[in-house]
Amino acid sequence: MTDYRDVNRANWDERVPAHVASPSYHVEQFLADPSYLSEVVRFDRPRLGDVSGLRGVHLQCHIGTDTVSLARLGARMTGLDFSRPAVDQARSMADRLGLAMDFHVADVYDAVEVLGAAAYDFVYTGIGALCWLPDIQRWAQVVAGLLKPGGRLFIREGHPMVWALSAGPEVPELRFPYFETAEAIVWDEGGTYVETEVEFSTTVTHEWNHGLAETITAVQQAGLVFDSLTEHDSAPWNALPGLMTEDGDGEWRLTDNPHHLAATYTLQAHKPAQ
Repeated sequence: MTDYRDVNRANWDERVPAHVASPSYHVEQFLADPSYLSEVVRFDRPRLGDVSGLRGVHLQCHIGTDTVSLARLGARMTGLDFSRPAVDQARSMADRLGLAMDFHVADVYDAVEVLGAAAYDFVYTGIGALCWLPDIQRWAQVVAGLLKPGGRLFIREGHPMVWALSAGPEVPELRFPYFETAEAIVWDEGGTYVETEVEFSTTVTHEWNHGLAETITAVQQAGLVFDSLTEHDSAPWNALPGLMTEDGDGEWRLTDNPHHLAATYTLQAHKPAQ
């Protein structure tokens, strides 16, 4: 396999069963508690506002826990992901919960062709999505194409500074590009970001970083109006193992001097009404 999508899809397809079984995704809690929301969406709620009755699409939705959470807040949700096993799991969970949602298997760059243009009140993208895409400008054009006039983009993502770092023995080390590059950052790692005893056979992934200015500029050049950027000192995963501590809400911060590092950001923009 030479296409980055094939390489990454094989990796994500294999991760799905381990993620479904992991306590980190709380699948059983979703099934047992009708009010349960994912930790990511709970964090987003103060900035997300009221989505009741709105038609939303969650791009790169994986197994659908955040998508289901948005539906539980009253949104009419669609999910899209390039991994068929992930989408199958998302559909199964929505069906078991009695939620009327639709899920589609497609590459994010094909979302407008698959889902329809100007069809959504909001586009939602969660943590760890943009790093799998080589072209942030193309992604922003897809978002703009999906939104109705007046619709908005909501994304919380890992900060590009965090993606550029690796955990050193005492302090983080700057090892990877901050800006988007033509060549992918190629990883060959056996694990995943949840605790599991599964040994994976497809371990190679291709990833890219996208600087904050690149992302904001891409959104503006796609015709959206930039509304806000909030930087957070926490992330919903242990981004720098050995250097971070988890709080009671599933967020991880630097153990020492957490105010020294922006770990994630929330970006919001909207499509002009005219």
